[in-house]
Amino acid sequence: MSGPLVLTLSCADRPGITARVAGLVFQTGGNILEAQQFNDREADAFFMRVEFDPGEADRADFARQLEPLARELAMEWRLDERDRPRRTLLMVSKFDHCLADLLYRWRVGELAMNPVAIVSNHGREWLTHVPIGDIPFHHLPVTRETKSEQEAAVRALAEETGAELVVLARYMQILSDEQAAYFSGRCINIHHSFLPGFKGAQPYHQAHARGVKMIGATAHYVTADLDEGPIIHQAAEPITHADTPEAMIRKGRDIENRVLAEAVRLHLADRVLLSAGKTIVFSG
Repeated sequence: MSGPLVLTLSCADRPGITARVAGLVFQTGGNILEAQQFNDREADAFFMRVEFDPGEADRADFARQLEPLARELAMEWRLDERDRPRRTLLMVSKFDHCLADLLYRWRVGELAMNPVAIVSNHGREWLTHVPIGDIPFHHLPVTRETKSEQEAAVRALAEETGAELVVLARYMQILSDEQAAYFSGRCINIHHSFLPGFKGAQPYHQAHARGVKMIGATAHYVTADLDEGPIIHQAAEPITHADTPEAMIRKGRDIENRVLAEAVRLHLADRVLLSAGKTIVFSG
């Protein structure tokens, strides 16, 4: 007997989809543990996430029995074990707070991931606060002249390690269109929510000089459009005139940690479905 499975699906909206999926789970001896759905009336599309105990059936058995219904409804679907750790490639530059936070949450069991490698365009000496342990570390420096070769090395490493997810944990390099397309739907980035208002160096200092009253962070899937990919999770926090740039940086680090970790958790739990340029996020 296998453990709980998660089925996610999307297709054109029509009556009876929920009943037919639930009926299939019942017919195969399963029991639904959690189910969420969304009818996007603007796009005439249907999205669903079902978490269920498959009973005597295993993942392959259920997939075979689902295929006729999936063909009939022209579904895009995914079926996986609920608690299976996903092989994850982590990328970082000089700011190590997001990486340290992700590894801590992984070690205490909050994130169902298996870190297969850490890649940095800077040396290991920059990650002074991160207990990497036995996770393989790869220093892949990049310049304008070597960008293509460096990105090819990252793709090769992802293939070698079987990485299912790439997390840019404050990796301060813009991915090429080719790289963004290669990792489409499986690469998550984090940025402060001042973008595009405060670009370049020292965004918190720029925000302080302009008297900003809210700071925040956005986690999104990477696309060829810089920091404009489908948003997974966001958060914000009010600040006042009394907050110095250093205080804003401190608060910003905390928000970035929380937002990125939640986006990664949602992705790992198959709670995020892509719909054109946006996401459908099933809470839980």
